[in-house]
Amino acid sequence: MDSDLYTLPVSGIETTNFCGGPCTEGCVDFAAIPGADDSYVLRDSKPEGVGKELRFTTAELDDFALAWVKERGLSA
Repeated sequence: MDSDLYTLPVSGIETTNFCGGPCTEGCVDFAAIPGADDSYVLRDSKPEGVGKELRFTTAELDDFALAWVKERGLSA
């Protein structure tokens, strides 16, 4: 894995879209970063969020997801 995930190319990658509400414009696009183990990109797919993205390692995403589920009192 590159020490700076933002140096890795992600142009044109295929993403999965996740939406939690009335989806007329999309919500969050998610994809593994090609050529990088355990690295992911999240993008805001709404028109006002075009071009904005965050990149995370698997460990960072796992930490966030587990804390979010716990804080919200959710279960799988």
